[in-house]
Amino acid sequence: FASADFQTWSFQVVRHVQHSGAEDVWAPALRAKASFVGQSGRLERLHGLRRGLVMDLHPELTAVSAGARAPGGSYSREPVDPELGGSMRWGVTNNLTLNAAANPDFSQVESDAGQINLDPRQAIFFPEKRPFFLDGIEQFATPNNLIYTRQIVRPVAAVKLTGRSLGTDLAVLSAVDAPVSSSTGHHPIFNLLRLQTDIGGGSQLGLAYTDRIDGGDYNQVADLDGRVVFGGVYAVVAQAAASRTRTDGKIATGPLWTLRFDRNGHRFGWRTYFGGVGDQFITQSGFIGRRGLVNANVVPNFTFYPKPGSLVQRVTTAVTLGESWDYQHFIHNQGVQNRALHLDVNSTLRGGWTVAAGWFLESYGYDPALFDGYYLGVPDGSGGIRYEPFVGQSEIDNNEGYVRIVTPAYTGFDANIFALYGNDENFSEWSSGRLLNIAASINARPTDQLRLSFTYNHQQVNRRTDGSLVLLNRIPRLKMEYQLARPLFIRLVGEYDASKQDSLRDNSRTEYPIYLADGNGGFARAGAVENNSFHAEALVAFTPTPGTVVYAGYGSTMADTESFSFRSLRRERDSFFAKVSYLFRL
Repeated sequence: FASADFQTWSFQVVRHVQHSGAEDVWAPALRAKASFVGQSGRLERLHGLRRGLVMDLHPELTAVSAGARAPGGSYSREPVDPELGGSMRWGVTNNLTLNAAANPDFSQVESDAGQINLDPRQAIFFPEKRPFFLDGIEQFATPNNLIYTRQIVRPVAAVKLTGRSLGTDLAVLSAVDAPVSSSTGHHPIFNLLRLQTDIGGGSQLGLAYTDRIDGGDYNQVADLDGRVVFGGVYAVVAQAAASRTRTDGKIATGPLWTLRFDRNGHRFGWRTYFGGVGDQFITQSGFIGRRGLVNANVVPNFTFYPKPGSLVQRVTTAVTLGESWDYQHFIHNQGVQNRALHLDVNSTLRGGWTVAAGWFLESYGYDPALFDGYYLGVPDGSGGIRYEPFVGQSEIDNNEGYVRIVTPAYTGFDANIFALYGNDENFSEWSSGRLLNIAASINARPTDQLRLSFTYNHQQVNRRTDGSLVLLNRIPRLKMEYQLARPLFIRLVGEYDASKQDSLRDNSRTEYPIYLADGNGGFARAGAVENNSFHAEALVAFTPTPGTVVYAGYGSTMADTESFSFRSLRRERDSFFAKVSYLFRL
């Protein structure tokens, strides 16, 4: 906060009524506005504000014993090597906070939940969980995730400055990463900068710069973005960015742009989007799910409000019209690659239930880059096989529907389920397949001390020609947290990942078997594969005072010969760890 004797703060309180899904606010606010923060109340003539805590020092001692199975089958364990590290948090001024860390250890952080990738061209996003990076992370936020701290894999040292100065939100992070994330054997160096300033009520202008240096290689990204709110219900978001990357002496540059125009009305609104990521745009400090693509869509939506007290309290319908292009095809005006028409209905029921349903009509064009290295084994007429490059059908039409149900957050539990079924891409063979996708979760709170969380992800693709199975992925995950006493906490996690894929063939045309080039002039049959693994972890945490913690934990990944049999689990890697940290407050 500022240092003036008398101050006025924007202030809002939101109370979420979990059993009904309703919300109460301290200062009157409408959903049919482009900015929620702009509708905050005011606390006036605040006087005599003094900052308290100035500095936290958090030294920590860790010890890890890791083991892994060698290719020959023997199991070996690395020697225990205790390591001293720690972090520091200093309130430089009322508005600026400096964080620093050396050899920070995050072994106690819960492992990432398994995800299923429906499109192999799309990277999977995992949220940041590490405490050092979470502190002030909202100030690094940019459109299109141009700053993604998980790119810093295993920091050796890091320093971060966040806060506000001269009316501008400031966030700076510099880190030295371990060579494990390097392609040159050096310590990669990250420099991340984010600046944002307010322009009137609800509008903002932002700048971002990221730099990753890896020996003689580097990646630089510069960004300018802004959000302008006007007319109470309208918002325009624009972004322009460019990257410059040097790899093995070669320079590559590429652009990124985004333009959004939204209307957030009480009954009628829309979202429009036009954005592209160049095929040479690279961010080694951010997260881009897929580059080399241009997207455009418009999503008008209508909201209906039945009479008060009705079973259905609100219904929102939306229609999505979208097209996408391969970046080079867009630049050279060579036609659309994908088209989409989505119909969605989202309703809020009395008591806080949410029920949504939708239907997708889509057309996806063939992407030759995805099947580079694919070949067909074609009989040559003399008992042998000749290998011809795989060329798929020009496009695949999709026709599928989904339903989602979300319960209120009752005292004892809450749950949600999403299910999608219909005709979708069989990416493994580039043909039309039957897709079943299920994502479900249940959170149970049987007592004040015990919390249970179960999630299940399911993906199944069958050929439309004969109904045979192409791909099956199943990931159930169970987490238990128990507060034995105020300072004593235990967490247990178990996750099973079962996947299998049939032998691949040219299902859309010839039914010839698919072979994969091995890079040395040879070809290998894309035969059936199956992988089953079980991951378990346990953590005990003792916190006698806030910031002073003793952790002890174990994690293990095991392979199973048959899915969900649990009869022949074979340990592939594991680790024991212990950590002691103490908080000094100055």
